[in-house]
Amino acid sequence: MSAAQRTGGVASVAVRPLVEPDLDRADQIFRVAFGTFLGFPEPETFFGTADYVRTRWAADPRAAFAATVEGEVVGTNFAADWGSVGYFGPLTVRPDLWDQGIGRRLMEPVMACFDTWGNRHLGLFTFSHSPKHLELYRRYGFWPRFLTAIMKKQVSARAPVPGRLLYGELNAAEQADALSLCGALTESVFEGLSLEREIVATQAQGLGDTVLLEGAGSGSGRSGLDGLAVCHCGAGSEAGEDVCFVKFGAVRPGPGAADRFGRLLDACEQLAAEKGLGQLDAGMNLAREDAYRRMADRGFRTWLQGVTMHRPNESGYSHPDAYVIDDWR
Repeated sequence: MSAAQRTGGVASVAVRPLVEPDLDRADQIFRVAFGTFLGFPEPETFFGTADYVRTRWAADPRAAFAATVEGEVVGTNFAADWGSVGYFGPLTVRPDLWDQGIGRRLMEPVMACFDTWGNRHLGLFTFSHSPKHLELYRRYGFWPRFLTAIMKKQVSARAPVPGRLLYGELNAAEQADALSLCGALTESVFEGLSLEREIVATQAQGLGDTVLLEGAGSGSGRSGLDGLAVCHCGAGSEAGEDVCFVKFGAVRPGPGAADRFGRLLDACEQLAAEKGLGQLDAGMNLAREDAYRRMADRGFRTWLQGVTMHRPNESGYSHPDAYVIDDWR
């Protein structure tokens, strides 16, 4: 019996690391799975020119996993290490093999990654309207909390933002200093949170750039950062054609954080305009009430909505005083 005909259960499934020759097949499954679930008329074209599979595999091949039936890849999952925070996804399975326990098998290696890394707050983004998804992840200790809105706005020209730097324009020594400053900023947002992996992977793969905002009166920036935003730009990244996608953004918490957040949004839009991109995308957890309202006031509108699930059932950095952009897709 071929894998295409297989309807057996867990016993027929093997899980192994995802390797480079698998990527085309993994990308196809990813698109068809999401497109089928959401009722897209041509599911194989879902997500267009955005790439989630190759980019995440290249960022850390040791944290990318494939499920196989008779040697054929039928599903994948990816884990991400953000210091004290870990998240996973996208977890996708070929639609004709749904409800066969393959998703559960693909959870096993990512949970092992989190144990190895020692992440203390885990999360994922999933479909808020799907009891099946919520129940699968609940079995692993994840609990649904606030909705997350994936928002977009049309890019308009903006005056240059004072104190804005781009990580990609720094020399090697300056980049090392910048990573240290980014670590200090994310530590102030949530203890142990680190985006170094994303910053370095975005630069190494040519996916976009990281916006840095110098602290007020910092001169060289060595006195600290007011904000940072890891941005993917255009086709072949997680953004897709004509889109600048803020994969993660945050500003220094405390008095004046709301103003710093507005400045960061302006800096991201400035980058999009410089790249000739027409749309700016950013995810916002609705527990971050003021940040969400400020994005809506600036013209951002929700085009996709899901729920983040957390383990343990705690807010992490998704609370009313947080000015953070992300979506854990």
